[in-house]
Amino acid sequence: MEKNIWLISKYASPPQYAKVPSRLFYLAREFKRQGNNTLMITSDSNHFTNCPETDKIYNDEEQDGVAIRWIKTKKYTKTASIDRILSWFDFERKLFSMKLSNMGKPDAVIISSLSIFSIIYGYYLKKKFGSFLVFEIRDIWPLTMTEEAGFSKSHPLVLLIGFIEKFGYKKADLVAGTMPRLDLHVEELLGYKKPFHCSPLGFDPENYSEEFLKEKNPFSEVVPPGKVIIGYAGSMGVTNALEPFIETIQMMKENSNIHFVLVGSGDLRASYEEQLKDCSNVTFLQRIQQNEVKYFLQVCDILYLSTKDSKVWDYGQSMNKVVEYMLAAKPIIASYTGYPSMINEADCGKFINSTSAEDIKNAILYYANMSAEERMEIGDRGRKWIFENRTYPVLGKKYMDAILFHSVKQKK
Repeated sequence: MEKNIWLISKYASPPQYAKVPSRLFYLAREFKRQGNNTLMITSDSNHFTNCPETDKIYNDEEQDGVAIRWIKTKKYTKTASIDRILSWFDFERKLFSMKLSNMGKPDAVIISSLSIFSIIYGYYLKKKFGSFLVFEIRDIWPLTMTEEAGFSKSHPLVLLIGFIEKFGYKKADLVAGTMPRLDLHVEELLGYKKPFHCSPLGFDPENYSEEFLKEKNPFSEVVPPGKVIIGYAGSMGVTNALEPFIETIQMMKENSNIHFVLVGSGDLRASYEEQLKDCSNVTFLQRIQQNEVKYFLQVCDILYLSTKDSKVWDYGQSMNKVVEYMLAAKPIIASYTGYPSMINEADCGKFINSTSAEDIKNAILYYANMSAEERMEIGDRGRKWIFENRTYPVLGKKYMDAILFHSVKQKK
């Protein structure tokens, strides 16, 4: 029997206006393909979206069969600013002002963070329509604020968001998370278990057909020929914890067969370039478009990522970077101390539970000393695993099965 599914998130880019279509849209599209009616409600105030200017507050469109309502919301320029918080509250206010009489009854409502405050509107819909309520967490707030942004646990915003988080976990019929062990965090917070479904980050297989590998790669002339290329793509800020990697590059400047290429921007990039200005074994490239990342990764032989030590990672990672790296079919070295997933499951690289430059160097040499064929075999394991486990058709079916299972169980 078809269901009416509403997916609500302030940050869920409508695909026709997005730099990258959002995960929530792909899930909505899969729910639709399974025979359900889907409505995605989001905002135009999103740094990944460029919606057109309009005088209308509520704007309705359709894409690939998915009904999309995007709400005109207060804009902000800095992600860490009071304007961003005010934009959250503006979105919530306009959700409650929305006329529902002509929209049909939602059988299930998925509230996906951020903004975490939307769970209040989700609970309102649950009480009004008897909807099955899913509270989906993509970033664990306020834990991320205290662990990685330096907020005090007694900061008023931390206390407010913590109250809303706990309220959401209590009132939801199903808690979903992009990280595999969010259920442990929920249990620690509530003191009891809640129904939980892990819905990890995925990818649209249509964007990763074998055809793109046959195109001329714009990065093939950027990297030096005849060397083993160690690649990093992403931000270069405090939370990326690249200092040991930078130290490794310095240590390995005499290894003439190895070259490092770092792509991206961030607060610490200039200082890293200064530290490595005398090293001929490294190239820094400017930040590239999201759709170019897969081409850059193809010219690398080994891929590196790192995270800052944080309690957030105790519940597992949900990084787009890991998905992209595995799709590139290259061995992955990850400086990461949290709950392991994906790379170890696919056996396509190494987690280094260390911040030692020497340990990173040893891992690089381990793969660099292999033949290209051996590295290809390791990388192919990652690509095969991710195609089997992380396409949106697979994730969408599992998600809907979880909603149906728990909604039926709840009624018994």
